[in-house]
Amino acid sequence: MNRRNWLACALAYGLGSAAQAAPAVQEHPEWARFFTEAGIDGSMLVVDARTAEATTHVVHPARAQRRYSPASTFKIPHSLFALDAGILRDEFQVIPWDGVQRSTAAWNQDQNLRSAMRNSTVWVYERFARELGPERETAYLQKLGYGNAAISGDQPFWVEGDLALSSFEQIAFLRRLHANSLPFQVAHQRLVKDVMINAAGADWILRAKTGWTGSIGWWVGWIEWPSGPVFFALNMDTPHRLGDLAKRQAITHRILRTLDALPATP
Repeated sequence: MNRRNWLACALAYGLGSAAQAAPAVQEHPEWARFFTEAGIDGSMLVVDARTAEATTHVVHPARAQRRYSPASTFKIPHSLFALDAGILRDEFQVIPWDGVQRSTAAWNQDQNLRSAMRNSTVWVYERFARELGPERETAYLQKLGYGNAAISGDQPFWVEGDLALSSFEQIAFLRRLHANSLPFQVAHQRLVKDVMINAAGADWILRAKTGWTGSIGWWVGWIEWPSGPVFFALNMDTPHRLGDLAKRQAITHRILRTLDALPATP
């Protein structure tokens, strides 16, 4: 199997139950310089659905196919689980702070869904996990077909444990969320998409979520245009830890602008 066909098959596998045809794949070795200039290793996968036949763009495709811990990108499906289970009513429900002082100041107060997503408040989702319990967590993951659907290992399982998925699988999940085709109430999917908004302009909206395990960083999401969405999943090493985190968005912005998928000043 040649490299192009391997990539098409990889994407078709990643789409899973989304039941979408594998789009054409274009490799972009020239994008590697964005990672090199930032002094880190990583991959970038983009699915541009602004035309009738979506086009996949990728740099470092083998890494894009490899599974990694989702870290806080898991807050997207985890929010859907909490809403579906009735643990969370809506974006206004107050989630009381437990009074434990944590290193991130924004976490040391009551939260709601919007602030928990914006601040990536770990303790909120740890509470959701306790209330859901392992059986329901596993059932939701399997129902969704989310990565390897594993909740074993250290906790939280989406950061320290065995849960893992690839960039191809990240985008497959996001495409289904964008289309409201996940096995959850449409109202819940729309709510989660609303709290994912990072930026917007006159004719575009950026919905995205960061993730970080301490060694691996993510930024995943999509930009909505009148002509259609552009999905992206960046995965990269963070050898300088906090010093590397801003590079997730910076590299993604630079790559998306080569496709005219993001304005110069989002």
